[in-house]
Amino acid sequence: MSGPTDVKPALTAPEEESIGPRDLTHWRTRVGARLVGLVNHVIGAYARWTLAVIAAVGGLAAVITTALAAQVYASVTDEGELAGLDQPILEYAVGTRTPFLERTLTTFTDIGGPVGMPILASLVVAVMVWRWRSRTPLVLALVAAAGSLAMTTVGKRLIGRSRPPRELAVPPFENSPSFPSGHTLNATVIIGVLVYLWLLHLTSARARTWALVGGACFVLSMGLSRVYLGHHWLTDVVAGWLIGLGWLATVITAHRLHLTVRRRREASGAGAASGAGAASTRHTGSAAGQ
Repeated sequence: MSGPTDVKPALTAPEEESIGPRDLTHWRTRVGARLVGLVNHVIGAYARWTLAVIAAVGGLAAVITTALAAQVYASVTDEGELAGLDQPILEYAVGTRTPFLERTLTTFTDIGGPVGMPILASLVVAVMVWRWRSRTPLVLALVAAAGSLAMTTVGKRLIGRSRPPRELAVPPFENSPSFPSGHTLNATVIIGVLVYLWLLHLTSARARTWALVGGACFVLSMGLSRVYLGHHWLTDVVAGWLIGLGWLATVITAHRLHLTVRRRREASGAGAASGAGAASTRHTGSAAGQ
């Protein structure tokens, strides 16, 4: 007989619980197992809201972490330890510019902007929802985007760092604070979530590899293009990558916890129903024997 951990929930497609042979509801580390136990205990009867609750707590933690990181960043930059890295890299980028690359990268960076990225993400998510008949892409994308926007806003307001001089930048110019790079942070989170969703449904190992490589290249290129065009300092971009990866990991972990808690509860419910059925059968047989 299969144990409770082997039972698949009836309403969940197998591909939404695994990436290739990796079962996302199986936690290999002791820390992961304890985290699952804690969440399962705290959520209690509100299992259907597991993802929302975990994401909300994770989002609050991410915003607080961003605020702390911003303060540390400000103190280090004031001492000149990081600022010394930004100027020479920007000057190198300016020296390698060509009209063709400026036009090409300006068009590319627009894709990751406040207009281009929402449109791109909405189209991809709509296709996913329609094709897979699942609300998971919509929920994860909304949670990821909300957290990304919050962290970008918090970082910019706390630091208020000036962008590189306009004489070193390629128009159109931007007026918002420089830290962190919103294009980079949002691309890291949104593209990361979209790639994760694709990995849940891709059956070929080669296809999964290409999805990862393609997503990584897009995110890296988005960040570097911001430096090349003089719209951000390198440290703004690095911060965007790091904060974005942290929030992406939080969203994915929340999704895995949601799947794990749901599977355990459905397995427990199935076991209870099976036990009740067996007891009823024994009772009926006993009554017939009398």
